[in-house]
Amino acid sequence: MLTSSVFTGLSWSPVTDVRALFAFPVMQHALAAGTIVAVMAGVIGWFMVLRRQTFAGHTLSVTAFTGASAASLAGVPVAVGYFGICGLGALALAAAAGPRRSLGSESAATGSIGALALALGFLFVSLYHGVLNGLDSLLFGTFLGITTQQVVVLLAVAVAAVALVAIAARPLFFASVDADVARAGGVPVTALGFGFLLVLGLSVAETSQITGALLVFALLVTPAATAHQLTARPALGIALSVALALAVTWLGLALAYFSIYPVGFYVTSLSFALYVLVRLGRALGRRRRATARLALEAA
Repeated sequence: MLTSSVFTGLSWSPVTDVRALFAFPVMQHALAAGTIVAVMAGVIGWFMVLRRQTFAGHTLSVTAFTGASAASLAGVPVAVGYFGICGLGALALAAAAGPRRSLGSESAATGSIGALALALGFLFVSLYHGVLNGLDSLLFGTFLGITTQQVVVLLAVAVAAVALVAIAARPLFFASVDADVARAGGVPVTALGFGFLLVLGLSVAETSQITGALLVFALLVTPAATAHQLTARPALGIALSVALALAVTWLGLALAYFSIYPVGFYVTSLSFALYVLVRLGRALGRRRRATARLALEAA
């Protein structure tokens, strides 16, 4: 009874269900947008986790909500608010980090910016005297109403973000692993950090349009964190991060299409489940290796 009330239109034929996913333009646009966002989030997210800037990504997701609510209040497209405020938020975080990153001061400044952004977001919502039907979608995501024009904008931003990271990948990796040594070797660590935060801000703005502002970590963090658990090799790790983001996005969109719950719930749940399974697998593997080592020593 619960299954039938949650999932509607789902049949026993996988072929029929797959065809239904592509039957309407709304789902075609959603799958295209989800694919674009997943690829970009997999690449950017891998570097974000490597650089230990997940808190900065969380703060930018909060500012995405602020931008979206401000855009709704001003009567302009929500995408303008997403990209505009996330870009400004990235600049603020870069200024807070300073030329030499101090994790303590940077974390405090990042938290303060996030608190201010969240307060402003709810202020803009309260000032909106109409009925803000899209509040849930701003927070938790939706795949309804994505247009061809939005898909094109998402593609352009994703291509630009991934291209910029690809161009700076080697020095960015060096600066992320050991900033002091990279700086001594002539790598422009400060400029790279500023540029990456700006790209991260644009990535958060783009991802928020699919997962919602509060669930942006589902694509930016969890697949990348899972990939880091599986391998330390950069190229393979980025490929795994993208593959995992694509898998949870496609499956999450499919489940949301046939159910009454939003896409953000499924994408987040699937991402978290994969991360937990990988962590458990690694823990069991370490335990077995330790047991085997003790057995060999005893023999």
